[in-house]
This record gives sequence, C-alpha cells and structure tokens, in this order.
Amino acid sequence: MEQVKRVIGKELAEFEKKFGESVKGSNPLLDRVMRFIIKRKGKQMRPMFVFLSAQIAGGINDSTYRAASLIELLHTATLVHDDVVDNALIRRNFFSINALWKNKIAVLVGDYLLSKGLLLALGNEDYQILQITSRAVKEMAEGELLQMEKARKLDIKEDIYFEIIRAKTASLLSAACSAGAWSATASKEVAESFRLFGEKVGIAFQIKDDLFDYGEANVGKPTGIDIKEKKMTLPLIYTLLQAEKEVKRKIIYIVKNQNTNKQKVKEVIQYVHQYGGIEYAAAKMMEYKKDALSILHSFPQSPARDAMEELVNYVIDRKY
Repeated sequence: MEQVKRVIGKELAEFEKKFGESVKGSNPLLDRVMRFIIKRKGKQMRPMFVFLSAQIAGGINDSTYRAASLIELLHTATLVHDDVVDNALIRRNFFSINALWKNKIAVLVGDYLLSKGLLLALGNEDYQILQITSRAVKEMAEGELLQMEKARKLDIKEDIYFEIIRAKTASLLSAACSAGAWSATASKEVAESFRLFGEKVGIAFQIKDDLFDYGEANVGKPTGIDIKEKKMTLPLIYTLLQAEKEVKRKIIYIVKNQNTNKQKVKEVIQYVHQYGGIEYAAAKMMEYKKDALSILHSFPQSPARDAMEELVNYVIDRKY
C-alpha cells in the first residue's frame, strides 16, 4: 500500500506514539498486558480509514488522532472480549490475553480499554465522535447476539445475514470513516457519506472473510471453521436456497450434528462449490465494493482519495 504510506505514513507513525501513551497502565500487571497488546497489534486498517477520511474531508488535526485512538481502543477491547466469549486461545498466531492471563483478567483488560477510550473522548469534549463510536459498539453487540440466536435454528436468510454483518463487522469500520470525516469538517452530511462508504467496505470485507472459509489457501485459520461454529454465511445460505430438498436436509444435518467431523465439513464445502455459493458471494462482495467506490468518487480527486481507493482494493483483494 505504497500510496497509503506516502499520504498518511507520518501521521500513522505519530499515531503509534500517541496510542502507546493512551493505553499505559497504572500497575505492573496492566502495564505488562498493554505492552503485549501493543507489540501484537494488527495492520491498523481502521486508523488508516480514520486518517484518510479526514484528509479527504478537509485535513487531519488533533481531533483526528483522538478519533483514531478511540476506534483502535474500542476495536482492541472487542477483540479481547470476543476471545473470552469464543474461548479462543490464539489471536494473530500468538496466544490470546485470556490464554495467558485467564478470562477474569481478559474481561477487565477489555473494560479498561473501553474506559480509556471513553475518557479520551470526554476529556477533549469530542462528543459527536463519542456518539458515533458508541453507536458502533452497541450495534456490534446486537449483531453478535442476533447471530447467536439464529445459529440455534440455522434459519438465517440473506437479509438477516446482511443485518448481522452490517452490525457485527461493518459498524466499526463505518464509525472509523464517519469519525475521521467529522474530525475534519464537523459536517453531519459529509460524516454520513463516509459512514455509508465505510459500511459498504465493511460488508465487502466480511464477505471476503467468509469466502476464506471455503478456500484452500493458507489464510491463518483452518477452512470450515464457520461450519464447525454453525455460522450461516452467505456462500452456505445461497447453497441451501439452490440445493434440492434432500441435499439441503443433508447439509443442515451435518452443520447441526456432525460439524466436528472433518470429512463431513469437507462435504459441505464441496456442496457450496457445486451449487455456486462461492461465485454468488464473490459477486455480492464486488457489488458492495463498487457502491463504496461510487460514494468515494463523489469527492474531488486527490492523493488521499487515491490512497483510500488503494486501501479498499487491498481490503477486498487480500489473500488472508
């Protein structure tokens, strides 16, 4: 992402310092956990979306740095809590917080990160940015609970699937874009355009992630994991709509009762390929990407807009 680095490379480097300062703990245990989190942070795509949105909308300022920190604090907190909920012991090829320090400490660390984000915004009177991000956290929780509810019956239809991923995944990315734009303009209209842009990218991002589950490439997680967790993603939903009754009953039986049997999971993956689930989901993903770029292109051409387009392409074309 050379264009991204050229446009906001200095800002991202400065952000790293500010973020490190914002999570410092007040006791040795908390400090150790925070250092562990900082060393193993991901690609920081969400802060990139914050900075590029601000740059396109009017320019990066101190409020933009706080918006990026708030988004990253909330994102990190939700990942820590997710690992507890999912009983996940690995995060980005390292042990998760709950694996190393157990669930109680992991939950408290997540709460600490959330509180640091709230205090950062309130201390600087970034009320609108706090409202944008708080709405995203609410929607993420609602999306997760809706998915859990529907997973019991395996009755997720396409509209419910999109409602789940819009809330679960796209809401935080849309908040990142909206908060970045607001920090630069304080314009509700511009912030709303970027919110919608981020939502479209976020939905495409999640469909891409779901497609990995049915591929053969090494993407950092085993294939078929969504089936094992009874997650009804778009490729499978489409396959169930297309399959004959007998095949449909067989797939549902496997997902419900044989989801830990590797051979049976492979069988479901084969059906998804056979009935066009992969092609359908990929086409939907490209529709959302096209819609996102259409919103982006409503803003004047600039190096920042080109960098944002590069970032969108990276998100959709990534191999892992």
